[in-house]
Amino acid sequence: MMTGTTFAPHQEIAWRDGRAVATSRLVAEETAIALSYNGSTHAVMMATPDNLEDFGIGFTLTEGIVEHASEIRSIEVIPSEIGLEVRMWLDGDRAASLAARRRAMSGPVGCGLCGIESLEQARRAPSRVTEGGIAFHARDMLAAMQALAPLQILNQQTRSVHAAAFWHPRTGIGPVREDVGRHNALDKLAGAIVRYRKSASAGAVLLTSRVSVEMVQKAAMIGVPVVIAVSAPTTLAIRTADEAGITLLAIARDDGYGVFTHPHRILLPENVAPGADC
Repeated sequence: MMTGTTFAPHQEIAWRDGRAVATSRLVAEETAIALSYNGSTHAVMMATPDNLEDFGIGFTLTEGIVEHASEIRSIEVIPSEIGLEVRMWLDGDRAASLAARRRAMSGPVGCGLCGIESLEQARRAPSRVTEGGIAFHARDMLAAMQALAPLQILNQQTRSVHAAAFWHPRTGIGPVREDVGRHNALDKLAGAIVRYRKSASAGAVLLTSRVSVEMVQKAAMIGVPVVIAVSAPTTLAIRTADEAGITLLAIARDDGYGVFTHPHRILLPENVAPGADC
């Protein structure tokens, strides 16, 4: 669902090779998005104003506000002069639970731990993904990351947004979600996986950003067994992925990537002995 302009032209003076030239480029939009439940605002995030129903559903799931999307009774996107509101109504029990812990919070781009009230909340135990005996070929994961860039439509125009995508070994990449915030992109993907009835436990999440602890926590809430990213993970992200049972691949480049946790899901070439440290 496209709910707003995702980019706009902006005049600039480009200084390249010692020469100044007047030109124009497309710049990504960044808009205040209010997420409200049963008439009360819960969070205000700066985000790209598209796929906002996916965003609302995904945020609600990955933040543990509900366990199942069916607990969201209705969702609508309401525009205003200063931003957009994703207005959701929850089932009675979930609404009561949220009201008990509600605390208004404002989330700038890149902020993944806004609104928490204790150190325990910052280091909450991640959900554990199911094993299922699934494994992917190492070269297939590399090919998936290489195939993602042409599908990042907004980033091709602006060069300033992150992407999160779902990959399945039989159906390939899809859906893909983009946003100025990496957490927002992953939340949008979480919502899209639910809406398109994808089986998260049968595929992998592809990220164009670094891997921080909250990205792993959100992936665990989705139930995805493998996460692969172009940038490096933090130590806490590695520990959290290990606890969650997630296979974490990172620093993906044209020639390969690093396997940081649970390597049994990646079918590596024969020159790596089974059980070797990765």
